[in-house]
Amino acid sequence: IFSVLVGGILPFGAVFIELFFILTSVWLHQFYYIFGFLFLVFVILMITCAEITIVLCYFQLCSEDYQWWWRAYFTSGSSSIYLFLYSCFYFFTKLDITKPVSGMLYFGYMALISYCFFILTGTMGFYACFMFVRTIYGSVKID
Repeated sequence: IFSVLVGGILPFGAVFIELFFILTSVWLHQFYYIFGFLFLVFVILMITCAEITIVLCYFQLCSEDYQWWWRAYFTSGSSSIYLFLYSCFYFFTKLDITKPVSGMLYFGYMALISYCFFILTGTMGFYACFMFVRTIYGSVKID
């Protein structure tokens, strides 16, 4: 559990600053027009998810624990927990929402976005780890 939670810190750190501008444009009605930089941040997110999942999967395989499938998915997918926690911090520090229905709407949308982020980053981490495991075990010769 600890390695899964630690694995989500780096992918979240890759999108942390850009996330502020995206939340500001969505919830405070400001314009967002830096889509080229957003694509660059997305590429950095993909690379970070792949690298951290491969490293933690390698450590797991070195300790002879071969149940790596779900842990690889949850390792990079755990960055969605930090995304939701940051959206809670953003709600209480930047937004001026006082009505309970608006707060429920905000947290409902952010939970849905966090779930989609979990699916996205978890899938990226799993496929990177899958290709890594196939590569390292594909070169083993059995005679």
